[in-house]
Amino acid sequence: MRKSFYVVRPCRAARSLEKGNAMFLALFGTVVLAGIVGYISERSEFTHNGYLPSIIICVGGAFLFYFITIMFRVGFGSPGVNAIVSSIGALIIVPTHWRK
Repeated sequence: MRKSFYVVRPCRAARSLEKGNAMFLALFGTVVLAGIVGYISERSEFTHNGYLPSIIICVGGAFLFYFITIMFRVGFGSPGVNAIVSSIGALIIVPTHWRK
């Protein structure tokens, strides 16, 4: 009996989610989650900045932490958890930094 050796290649969709594309999708997810956190924080009256400023603060903090995660490999686990924690951290730090 002769054994056949086949090289199993993933389908085209699986091959397209290589490292670069997966990181790009994580960036989109980070922006979406940060926007949701900004909206929810303003809706629940956790902050009193206004909807748009809270969303901008959250997205900025999430972007910053996303790129720090890429450069230095630090984080809290999944990109979603990183986005949520960094958004909340930005909402706490940024508005209180500019108050007198």
